[in-house]
Amino acid sequence: NVVFAGNLGTVQALDTLLAAAQLLRNEEDVRFVLVGSGSRSAWLQQEVIRLGLDNVKMAGRFPPVEMPGILAQASAVLVSLVRDPIISQTVPSKVQAYLAAGKPIIASLDGEGARVVLEAGAGVACPAEDAQALSDAVLQLRDALPEERQQMAQRGLVYYEQHFEPTLLAKRLAQILSDVVIGKQTTNTTINQ
Repeated sequence: NVVFAGNLGTVQALDTLLAAAQLLRNEEDVRFVLVGSGSRSAWLQQEVIRLGLDNVKMAGRFPPVEMPGILAQASAVLVSLVRDPIISQTVPSKVQAYLAAGKPIIASLDGEGARVVLEAGAGVACPAEDAQALSDAVLQLRDALPEERQQMAQRGLVYYEQHFEPTLLAKRLAQILSDVVIGKQTTNTTINQ
């Protein structure tokens, strides 16, 4: 199961997921599970039915406390976004959550989010809004040895702990703020002299 969890909106490029699901409809061991809700939920449900996509399940929304259990059942997790120069400069919070979940990641997006997944060695990446590339990435991960997928998951967890763990981020922010204050004092002192 490839799980997409979170907002089912326009920016998530879920039409690309549906197109990839069409390409993979004959792969009996590949299923997409969409967990969440959003502005595109009704449209997605209608498209799944219209296209006869038996390999896509709309699971609905769950309380955040249940998400770790849902993600634990995933073979891989998917993050996807539209192709956009501004969006490509961000690392979606979903990437951080997926790294922390310790699951192999399929990143169907451009820029910083994809870079983090690849730098972490936590999964595979493909260009945003490219259904063929997404279907290829799904098959690449499916065909990887179980040990390889486990190593991706473990590397993602380690990367999360080294780069995104909240206590670590709080310390980094405190240091940055301290540096800014010291920098301003130095600048003010220099200006006053």
